[in-house]
Amino acid sequence: MHVRRVPIDLEAPVPTGSTNAYVVGRRDGVLVDPARRTDALDGAIEARAPARVLVTHAHADHVGGVADYAAEYDLTVLARTGYGKRFERATGVTPDRMISDGDVVDAGTHTLRAISMPGHAPDHLALAVPGGAERSLLTGDIAIAEGSVFVGGEDGDMRGYLTALRRLLARSPDRLYPGHGPTIEEPATVLARLIAHRIDRERRIERAVRAGASTPEQIVERAYEKSLDGVRDLARKTVIAHLEKLAVEGRVVWSDGTARPR
Repeated sequence: MHVRRVPIDLEAPVPTGSTNAYVVGRRDGVLVDPARRTDALDGAIEARAPARVLVTHAHADHVGGVADYAAEYDLTVLARTGYGKRFERATGVTPDRMISDGDVVDAGTHTLRAISMPGHAPDHLALAVPGGAERSLLTGDIAIAEGSVFVGGEDGDMRGYLTALRRLLARSPDRLYPGHGPTIEEPATVLARLIAHRIDRERRIERAVRAGASTPEQIVERAYEKSLDGVRDLARKTVIAHLEKLAVEGRVVWSDGTARPR
């Protein structure tokens, strides 16, 4: 598969400080996740001449260049079935075609298969290359080579995110192209680390609740050992996402902004 990664620097607080755009296929391929228009991405598009544009999910740090590139290069705009309005609000563009889980997207000399993997965002897709010896996937914000992926706020579903990680691991991929940071050349190691990190955080949160912490702020203080300067609000939202998962699983009670042991 011919994949060109183009990191796009952003002023927003995103992992690594940049979002990866990808141009897949030599000709008539797919532009994926254009965070904004840049000279480097212009050059990649002019060299590869993609015919379609697609995003892994409609978060602001993945979609900022969709409108410009769709108009400038007359790209067919694809969006996730069931999330057309969400896509339009994020991009200002009406999709030309909707794609669903399992649909094949023409990438010129290759094809991509859309795989529904909600968790980080409800509309999140991974994009796999069917067949062949190399099992590569564009994974958006499911995996990252170092650190962890934020799951929380209105979009986050921790149960879904852990399911996405486990589904990716079960596919035994050879390579992952993430939404932020370098290409992941050892997917099994990285995915196992991300799963272990989430399970460890979940256990810390559950222990904090059993020890008497009831509000997200109190739980943050007990469940995190590192400095949270500048990211305390993200930690609080992550705790809430874990509490929602634990409540669904019957392990804690989470109601009206407070938690208690089951």
